[in-house]
Amino acid sequence: MKNWMRKNKLHIVGAIVGGVAGYLYYYFIGCASGTCLITSKPINSTLYFAMMGALVFGMFKKPTAKTTKA
Repeated sequence: MKNWMRKNKLHIVGAIVGGVAGYLYYYFIGCASGTCLITSKPINSTLYFAMMGALVFGMFKKPTAKTTKA
């Protein structure tokens, strides 16, 4: 488990930052009428922004070199 977390720490941090940003977006901006798909409920905006945060932070991960056996 520790090894997996070490490999994916940028994705995890991105998901946490995105989730917090998503909730703050819902809380301060949100959607008063309830017709907005993403921002009408806090769980929707939190999960959507968490996914986006994980994807964006994951772009900065350095690629690992794979060795091939000859």
